[in-house]
Amino acid sequence: MSEVIIYHNPRCSKSRQTLALLEENGVEPQIRKYLEDAPSADELRQVLSQLGITARQLLRNKEAEYKENGLDDTSLSEAQIIDVMTRVPKLIERPIVIKGDQARIGRPPESVLEIL
Repeated sequence: MSEVIIYHNPRCSKSRQTLALLEENGVEPQIRKYLEDAPSADELRQVLSQLGITARQLLRNKEAEYKENGLDDTSLSEAQIIDVMTRVPKLIERPIVIKGDQARIGRPPESVLEIL
């Protein structure tokens, strides 16, 4: 069975709910506190591939850092957006659950059950 990893922010209610849901289903995931241990650009590209979405779709566009980093500029490349997310991981949507070659964003938390 593949290891399950959760990109987790303990201060986020959806992240806490998703972690609890995993545990209720007998899954003890590897917890990655991504705000303290930011993913590299390569890791983010891999996660985006597993999610099947673009970097822009993974952005938290309501955060002040979104505008502060000029992310409202629609001409930014995928690489430029990923670069900002590695430097400001708060901008990464959460939580992300990864198992094998698949990943899901825990919004709603139940969506992660699809890959278990």
